[in-house]
Formats: sequence, C-alpha cells, structure tokens
Amino acid sequence: MTPPLRLTLLAALSLAALTASALPAAAGTDPWVRAWGENAQGQLGNGSLLAQQTPAAVLGLARDDVREVSGGGGGAGTTANPFAVALLKDGTVKSWGANTTGQLGNGTTTAQSFPATVTGLSGVSALSAGLNHVLAVKGGRVLAWGSNATKQLGTGQDSTNPYRTPVVVQSLDKVQDVGAGCDFSVALRQDGTVWTWGKGDNGRLGTGNNTTRETPQKVPDLTDVADIAVGCDHVLALTADGTVKAWGKGAEGQLGNDTVTDAGKPVDVAYLDAVAKVFATPASGFAVLDDGSVAGWGKNTDGQLGDGTKANRTTPVVLDALKGVQDIAGGVDFSLAALDDGSVIGWGANAAAQLGDGTTTAPPGTTTALPPGSGITRVTATTTGKSGFAY
Repeated sequence: MTPPLRLTLLAALSLAALTASALPAAAGTDPWVRAWGENAQGQLGNGSLLAQQTPAAVLGLARDDVREVSGGGGGAGTTANPFAVALLKDGTVKSWGANTTGQLGNGTTTAQSFPATVTGLSGVSALSAGLNHVLAVKGGRVLAWGSNATKQLGTGQDSTNPYRTPVVVQSLDKVQDVGAGCDFSVALRQDGTVWTWGKGDNGRLGTGNNTTRETPQKVPDLTDVADIAVGCDHVLALTADGTVKAWGKGAEGQLGNDTVTDAGKPVDVAYLDAVAKVFATPASGFAVLDDGSVAGWGKNTDGQLGDGTKANRTTPVVLDALKGVQDIAGGVDFSLAALDDGSVIGWGANAAAQLGDGTTTAPPGTTTALPPGSGITRVTATTTGKSGFAY
C-alpha cells in the first residue's frame, strides 16, 4: 500500500468514526455497537486513540450482526493491554485494541484501533476475553489464544509461550460456555460440570489447592451448573435450582460468604436463592433474582456496588436503585447495566469518563450513558480497565 493511499484510508476511517459517533441514540437510527472511556490502545474501536466521554460507534460493527462482545485487558500502563472481541451471529470473530501477547488472534502483536476479522475462525458459539487471552467455543471444543504465561490456554504442552492464533484446549468437548479470568480459564460443559485451568493462586481453579494447571480439571462436587460468571480472581456458578456457588480470591468479599478469606472449593453465596442471572466484575458479584430485584457484594471502594456506600460487602445487599436490569458488567472501579427500557446506566468511579455520561465526575447514585429507547440490551467492559461497551 502506498503512503498516499494509506493516508486516504486513515482519513476515511476517522471521518466514519466521527460521523457514526454523531448519530442520535434513538431506537432505529443508531445501529452501532458503542464504546467509551479510556482508549490509549484503540480499545474503543473507533479508529482513534482518543479517550471518549460519551458512547461512540465502534467502526463497522452493527448491533444486529453481533451475538456477544467481550472486553479484555486492563487500564493505563504499558502492560495493560486493553482490547475487545466480538462474536458475530454468523459465527465469525472480530478483534481490536492492544495486541502485545497476540490476544487479537490475527497472527501478529500489532495493535489496531478498529475491528478486523480473526482469519480462519468460524462456527464460534461463545467467547470470553480475559486480561490477556481469549477463549472461544466451536463445535463444543474450546479454542484459545493470547498470553500463556500461566498456562491459561490449556494447550497441555510444557510451554508458556503466547499463541497469536487460536489453538485447541486439550481434553474438553461438549462445552457450552467459557469464562476468561485475569490469568486462568473456566469452561461450562453441557452436562452441568465446570472445568478450570491456568493459574491456581487463591484457589481460583476450585480444585482444592493453588496448583497451576496446563490442562482442564473438573471442579469437584459441583454439578447442575446452568451459568458461570468469571471475575479477575474468582468464579461464580449459578446452579439449576437458582443458588450461587463461588470460589477463588475472597479478600474484598467477592465470594459473598461472609468472610474475606479465599476458597479453594465452591462455597455458597449467603442469603441468595431464586437467582435468575449472575454477573461477575473484577472483584464483585451481582445477582438478578426471579422477582427482578438485584443484589451485589464484594469490592466497593469506589461505590461500584451501587448501594450508596464505599464499604466492601461480604454478603449480598439488595440494590434498590436497580430495576429492570438485563445485563451487568464492570471494570476496575465502575459498573454498568443495560435496562429493559433500552437505556444504559453506570455507577462508581468516573475520572476516565468510564460511565459514559459526558463528564469525569463520579455521580452520587447512577448516571445515564444511553437513554431509553436506544435499543441496547447488553454491556461489557475491559477486564480490569476503564472502558465500557454497549450493544
């Protein structure tokens, strides 16, 4: 590509980003996946490296084409590696942002500020981005790429080398969902069992010890799991009877069992039953109950639980301000929710405009990033960073 052509392409991308971000947020007129907050590595996917205080369009990524978006990586700093991946309804995957450990899956370690297809990958049914690696389900098998520093790719090989393109995780089939933590991996099989691999510190693999595993191991004495949610160092599992189990790091109360100690095996999240959905942010947990109410627990030093305090919670507390919640996600110090009226709200810290409300001021309660009628149903955030996404 000649330099003039490259400049023309970049100019066109920048113009497209500005044009798309200026679109109104009313239903039917704004078809794009939206992103905001920090953007130093191009993790917002809008063709620039500029931070964004309000939701801007991710270039060329229409909500109607997307099944799932997952944010990965952290915040500021040379090792943060913030990025994102999107699973399209046709089974292909796009990626953008930082790429230091090959987490974009495109065979390089070059960052990119707009979505591009992961070549040769199709038939994907689920995916999850961690701190610096990605998991994807294809035909019941798990594929992984990115950093392998703590054996989180599950290759079964005595290697910690990163993989820049997808590689098959060993010894797993009939998988229905995956969750990538900061440096470990989790898979939910169709039979309701949970399997883990990667770094074992704080008991995050749920196998009863802190041993790092390079191949998947079954979490013992855990059956009938319907859903999983993976934080940075802890895991939540929703069982078929509506109860929630947790294991891993517990220092901020993220296990919800009235302690601040780690758990190497699943423990019950206290005072919860009839749970319909469960969500994990880096060091917190949220549950939507059958009656529509929401409870939260864990780290709350920046008000990211939304209970009006900045005190960590070791057991779930009902969050009266949250109604009609469809989806919850969060980064290092903030939380987002997609509501059933099509709006997106946020709470917690906001110094990097991670709440998307056009300010850098932390609100006393919740604030609105996208208004009712925007058509949004899902949210995600960079794993331990300050960038948000809505789709």
